[in-house]
Amino acid sequence: MRTLNTEEIENCIYRLALQAGRNLTPSCLTALREARDTESGSTAGFALNTVLQNAEIAVQEKMPVCQDTGMSVVLLEIGQEVFLTGKLLHDAVNDAVRRAYRDGYFRKSVCDPLTRVNTADNTPAVIHTDIVAGDQVKITFLPKGFGSENMSQLHMLTPAKGIEGVIDSIVQTVQDAGSRPCPPVYVGVGIGGTFDSSAFLAKKALTRPVGSRNEREDVRYIEAESLRRINALGIGAQGFKGDTTAIGVSCEVAPTHIAGLPVAVNIQCHCVRCESEVL
Repeated sequence: MRTLNTEEIENCIYRLALQAGRNLTPSCLTALREARDTESGSTAGFALNTVLQNAEIAVQEKMPVCQDTGMSVVLLEIGQEVFLTGKLLHDAVNDAVRRAYRDGYFRKSVCDPLTRVNTADNTPAVIHTDIVAGDQVKITFLPKGFGSENMSQLHMLTPAKGIEGVIDSIVQTVQDAGSRPCPPVYVGVGIGGTFDSSAFLAKKALTRPVGSRNEREDVRYIEAESLRRINALGIGAQGFKGDTTAIGVSCEVAPTHIAGLPVAVNIQCHCVRCESEVL
């Protein structure tokens, strides 16, 4: 049994939040550069070059890479052999977010859904916990902007729709979004589970490196074919009718009920920000 004070978790999330707010992931930068270098449209190419320049300036000046510094999504994989001490885990997470958004001069975007009164510190975070084997804690911080989040959809398909129905749902979601989520987008997809768990799978898919592939052959086909069809839409970077509408599609799968086929599609803008650390 390993003892871990939640202060260590808090300090880790603080570091991850500052890093994520200012930096695109390496895989996102690689994908954007490849898109820029192969883009045939001059206007879309200009847009891709601009977002890459923006990313460079954010790192150099230690500024937010996007004005929408997002709602904080924290994924915690906690080893079963870890004994947590100190303040409550959720308090530690929210204290870290509060500090990071203050010290990083990040926009505070969290408010009551009805009164619209801002909480003024970007808390509470959205926290997902999973108990796993071992004596370590893996922490993943994903700041999720809502220009893209608002374009996400959940499709409750009938099983007869099959793989083609899944692909159609993914492509249709991106087509419906058009230029609004600041493409080229990164598409996270959750297939299976229930109404709510498929949405979590889609969010979790966005924590994978852009360009990674699922271990299952049939799921890899869905990822590749969806990406091909999405880019054939011609929406392009920032909606300027270019070659790259999406830089990647990542799918996560879970068993579901014999009567259902949930497909959740979580859209991420070109600004892919995600940081992880293991304690």
